[in-house]
Amino acid sequence: MSRPVRIGVQLQPQHAPDYGLIRDAVRRSEDAGVDIVFNWDHFYPLYGDPEGAHFECWTMLAAIAEQTERVELGALVTGGGYRNPDLLADMARTVDHISGGRFILGIGAGWFEKDYERYGYEFGTAGSRLDLLKDYLARITDRLAKLNPQPVRDIPILIGGGGEKKTLRLAAQYADIWHSFADLEVLQRKSGILADHCAAVGTDPVAIEKSVDWPGADKAAAFVAAGATLFTVGVGGPDYNLEGVQQAVAWRDKFSA
Repeated sequence: MSRPVRIGVQLQPQHAPDYGLIRDAVRRSEDAGVDIVFNWDHFYPLYGDPEGAHFECWTMLAAIAEQTERVELGALVTGGGYRNPDLLADMARTVDHISGGRFILGIGAGWFEKDYERYGYEFGTAGSRLDLLKDYLARITDRLAKLNPQPVRDIPILIGGGGEKKTLRLAAQYADIWHSFADLEVLQRKSGILADHCAAVGTDPVAIEKSVDWPGADKAAAFVAAGATLFTVGVGGPDYNLEGVQQAVAWRDKFSA
């Protein structure tokens, strides 16, 4: 399966005291030619002032869906334990309709303890959060099949994480896109582990798109050779400087010409 190389931007909803700054960054990102606009699902900034300005993920996704015309959109990634999974499926279906079928459901096990403690969720352990994600994915896919009206398309599921025993097993079973934070060598090794899990559950590893953070124009071709075709540039507020995004888009266009 030959996939086009795609560029995403993660507009991190932190340190923007006015939502208009994010709305403008979405507009500029679509105009710049990105393929996907992501945000993230946290309640507090991950860097800079830990108590700085921050906005909620999913209400923002609905706004991005309404604002844009071409790009796909989603969270990189939704915290698996933050919302009832049946409700989450309904939210995904609704945003998919608002966008006209451009939504990607990104989800992971969650890891930022402050989010859990401040908002009253049980943090548990890495193992318990992964077990919860397994339960959530089953319930999400079941609910998506029951909703009326149905989603505009089969909503792609993006699973983020690199745990070799549980996360990659879930990616083999459920994911259309697997997002890894790995460097090149680790990506190659974990891709092999993912393929083994795919064989165990009867799915085709080639059908799962591999996604990584943007490594820079000097390294990106090596990642493509290793199977990655989706690169995402992270950008935070309040400035939302898209210079790196523009460089990644220019590299994509030259590479794909």
